[in-house]
Amino acid sequence: MDMDHVSRNGLVLLGCGKMGSAMLEGWLAKGLPNTSVWVIDPNPSDWLQGTGVHINADLPATPAIVLIAVKPQMMGDALPAITAMGNGETLFVSVAAGTPISVFEQVLGDKTPLIRAMPNTPAAVGRGITAIIGNAHATPAHLDLSQSLLEAVGQVVRLDSEDQMDAVTGVSGSGPAYVFHMIECMARAGEAEGLAPELAMQLAQATVAGAGALAEAADETPAQLRKNVTSPNGTTQAGLEVLMNENNGLPDLMQRTVKAAADRSRELRDG
Repeated sequence: MDMDHVSRNGLVLLGCGKMGSAMLEGWLAKGLPNTSVWVIDPNPSDWLQGTGVHINADLPATPAIVLIAVKPQMMGDALPAITAMGNGETLFVSVAAGTPISVFEQVLGDKTPLIRAMPNTPAAVGRGITAIIGNAHATPAHLDLSQSLLEAVGQVVRLDSEDQMDAVTGVSGSGPAYVFHMIECMARAGEAEGLAPELAMQLAQATVAGAGALAEAADETPAQLRKNVTSPNGTTQAGLEVLMNENNGLPDLMQRTVKAAADRSRELRDG
């Protein structure tokens, strides 16, 4: 089960918003023929219409894969055509945030091979990270296939159990927003020290993006990279003494932030 299998039998993409478009762009760039792709979307974008894929057309009876990029309640009109493919050869992959595998099993049938994936928004620039977990009918080949599809928008990690999705949501799913806010805060702090707003924002954005790229590329741990730039009694040490304060600094704040997001994910899951 590989990309040739997908090219031959077809891929159905349910929903082509930002995430769907980013994935589709990656697949087409990797050589998936546009004639092998069927997209169902009520408001196809100009970009989508220019790709040459099938849009809102009759679907193949047993496509290799159906990728669900909308919430189940948004599937509406497409649902009858999709449910007919359940309990069969077709692999279903969902990137619908917060929707557990059990919901899809109820809709599609509990013998359906299913993989739940949690990507994040940097997927839009090919720098996402996606966590995946399969149900009992998802084979190692199914997981390999979904990983190669999702690698079109970044890195892929595999979980041991679906319960871990709540923690993943708290760290990488919601995490980009934490980093965006850190950029806002750094820029505002630069303004308070006398920088023009545009300059402070440029410095903050480039610093966070550059540090992230360095952390990923370097052999050293982030802790070691931090030590490397911290001279005794220097400016960095003065800043870190505030940021790393155990009582009111970043360690406690970040733990509470991730926990709050993971807790909300559990609440939403349990209805």
